[in-house]
Amino acid sequence: MYDALKHLSHSVGQNTYHLVWRPKWNWDPFKFDKVRRLCEAAIRNAAYRSGMTIIALEVMPDHVHCFADLPPSLSVAAALQRLKGFSAYILFKNHPWLRRYFRTGHFWSPGKFFRSVGTVTADAVTHYINESNRGDRTQTFLTRYPAL
Repeated sequence: MYDALKHLSHSVGQNTYHLVWRPKWNWDPFKFDKVRRLCEAAIRNAAYRSGMTIIALEVMPDHVHCFADLPPSLSVAAALQRLKGFSAYILFKNHPWLRRYFRTGHFWSPGKFFRSVGTVTADAVTHYINESNRGDRTQTFLTRYPAL
């Protein structure tokens, strides 16, 4: 359960987002357990380095769900840029064979989905990420994404 407000020197608020993004091509690199675990660790490391708090994270075979609390000085676009950029760097560095499949040098697609928890509860997003996808690692389409 995560509904905590941040109390800063001159403000109080909550800056949490549900973020979803996918690899550039329709190839599913996360079917390999080592690549999936490294990607998850790289995303967590990038979040820590940028002052973000990861509340829930799920790396699916063809996309990533992340529920994160962002610092007030960081925009959603900048947060995604840091998460995607650092994780791609680490993946290419540790698994050079991935460059054969992502020949343009871009691991992640430029597209993204983000939603503030202002319209849904934080518990609903956390439940969706932690429970809904846990048993179905073979999900390949985002069309099953429920309207929260």
